[in-house]
Amino acid sequence: MSEKQLILVVDDDPDLVEAVSMKLEALEYRVAKAYDGEEAMEKIKEEKPDLIILDVMMPRKNGWEACDEIKNNDDLKDIIVVMLTAVADSVKTTSYTHQDGKTTLADDYIAKPIDLDKLMEIVQDHCE
Repeated sequence: MSEKQLILVVDDDPDLVEAVSMKLEALEYRVAKAYDGEEAMEKIKEEKPDLIILDVMMPRKNGWEACDEIKNNDDLKDIIVVMLTAVADSVKTTSYTHQDGKTTLADDYIAKPIDLDKLMEIVQDHCE
């Protein structure tokens, strides 16, 4: 990896954002952070990250909406999107559905609670 790749970590849980960011920085990635879908879209347009780790259930704009917006934008569609989701455990108590997950344009996903080592493997697989 010649130039350090930029990874955007998006989740409304600051502790999770920090944990993932520290792990990525230890692997020598550059890291940007956002805490909801709207803030994520602003950062994506400004910084054009190489990969986005994107939570599904967030305020202001959920991860599926943000992912669709990214993948349907010619300037952004090549950015790799890895979805973080606890939705499988919450479908009965939220407005999110399994169909949302099946129709998303994300490149990859990992279930919450996340295994940080597994997430790092996914990131490295996509960033080589």
